[in-house]
Amino acid sequence: MPVRNRFAELHDEITAWRRDFHENPELLFDVHRTAGIVAEKLKAFGCDEVVTGIGRTGVVGIIRGRTDTSGRTVGLRADMDALPIEEATGVDYASKVPGMMHACGHDGHTAMLLGAARYLAETRNFDGTVAVIFQPAEEGGGGGREMVDDGMMDRFGIDEVYGMHNWPGMPVGTFAIRPGAFFAATDLFEVTVEGKGGHAAKPHETVDPTVAACHVVLGLQTIASRNADPNNEIVVSVTSFQTSSTAFNVIPQRVRMTGTVRTLDEGTHDLAEERLKDIVTHVAAAFGCSAKVDYVRNYPVMSNAETETEHAIAAARKVSGDCSLAEKTMGGEDFAFMLNARPGAYILMGNGDTAKVHSPDYNFNDEAIPAGCSWYVEMAESRLPVV
Repeated sequence: MPVRNRFAELHDEITAWRRDFHENPELLFDVHRTAGIVAEKLKAFGCDEVVTGIGRTGVVGIIRGRTDTSGRTVGLRADMDALPIEEATGVDYASKVPGMMHACGHDGHTAMLLGAARYLAETRNFDGTVAVIFQPAEEGGGGGREMVDDGMMDRFGIDEVYGMHNWPGMPVGTFAIRPGAFFAATDLFEVTVEGKGGHAAKPHETVDPTVAACHVVLGLQTIASRNADPNNEIVVSVTSFQTSSTAFNVIPQRVRMTGTVRTLDEGTHDLAEERLKDIVTHVAAAFGCSAKVDYVRNYPVMSNAETETEHAIAAARKVSGDCSLAEKTMGGEDFAFMLNARPGAYILMGNGDTAKVHSPDYNFNDEAIPAGCSWYVEMAESRLPVV
């Protein structure tokens, strides 16, 4: 595999960075230790500018090429946050923080982009500027949105932006990508069904919100099966169901449910929100209950630009010899906010035969580091070629 030789030399050092991040996971925007280490290393590498506090706790490093006749800036992004999961890997560098672990490989993404930044700062074999972007709060916090809203793209003059995620089940060192809609929009909802509680032996004297809420759950499944075009991907999942009383002889006053809606096109996106609200309201009313719906459009569809996807494929082929067509996924990714702000692309890199992401048994595969670092560098150098 024609990865950069320098990353074979740096492999042990980058692996040590990755495992240190793994031992010390941080959640959402509270990535102060990780961001601090990233900023220190970028300064030590000789980056021309290192800015912290972008999008609360994000870090951006600026590396200028040996020339700048292009006047262009390419952004390379990695995420830094972990997940609220108790680790079960048993590795000797397992999380030292109870209830937190890097279960999605952001420790690996951060370490690989740091390795690429070191190489780019050493060689500067490009014409223009590279912005290395280290983002907080990908796991539900919208850190990508926060960095964009903080003016990152205009402040650093970023013209196009690229990101990467490891992918269990793909061979180490391989890549996959697709143009257009790739990762789903991830909406969140909370439903409260209000009835009239009372004694379980006298249901006729109550208005039972549990029965109404159960019918709501069943009704919501018809959005995908009976409302949406079968050709359009959609998932509607109720993920929690809580009654206001847990006593065996009490009919509760209310039921609270939460869940998520995943879609890959705007028409289905709008339809799902409208139908969800209608079903909840009217089904609850049919059972004599009232209902409240809080619906949040969280991450938008992440869509790769056509031209920039071709650039990402070309870089992947230089590193690994090939790049396959990835399947669409109903998972969400807040790199979508950066791709909505600038043209770019997001690629998957093989993590080998490992546990799936968000599993307590997952661990980033350190053997993938040279390929990931090489792809980041290839993206920078190929998009900003020295004339």
